[in-house]
Amino acid sequence: MKALILVDIQNDFMPDGALPVPDGYDVIPVANSVQEHFDLIVATQDWHPEGHGSFAANHDARSPGEVIDLDGLDQVLWPVHCVQGSSGAEFVESLETRRIAGVFRKGMNPRIDSYSGFHDNGHRRSTGMAGYLRELGVEQVYVLGVATDYCVKFTALDARREGFETYLIEDGCRGVELADGDITRAIDAMKDAGVKVIQSAEL
Repeated sequence: MKALILVDIQNDFMPDGALPVPDGYDVIPVANSVQEHFDLIVATQDWHPEGHGSFAANHDARSPGEVIDLDGLDQVLWPVHCVQGSSGAEFVESLETRRIAGVFRKGMNPRIDSYSGFHDNGHRRSTGMAGYLRELGVEQVYVLGVATDYCVKFTALDARREGFETYLIEDGCRGVELADGDITRAIDAMKDAGVKVIQSAEL
């Protein structure tokens, strides 16, 4: 069985959101159009408490984009985004959600961030998605969403670590690109880990 993983297609990651991903809305037509090709569809959702340690606003004299040590891990500081229960944390209204069988929330522990839909950034706790997919007989996963260079990348890398045959639907992704070349480097890292990069037309 193959599954589609929709990564963080939430209001705060759209171009008019709190943590804007350039051209983020462009992933939605792709996300909607490819769903017919999959037996199972799941989604990830950033779901932060207001006091999350990844928010620059929670650190004196710190700005988004700076890197700090957060409980032993390098942590990029971000604007406040995807706060639990906020409109910014909701899925974008134009995203087709009726076939989403499971939503895996991440980033709820204020002392560690969670880019991946499978584990937090230190691999200290699992979201349960890997076990859920295995129980349903999933062997192949296809990943799209935002942002290519963060949550998409780490979801795809962890899918490989968990033993799934993993595909990145490249035209269904957009990145933050904090530094020039971040998106290219992210895709290269995924390829190096065995992720197959395809376009939606190839499905």
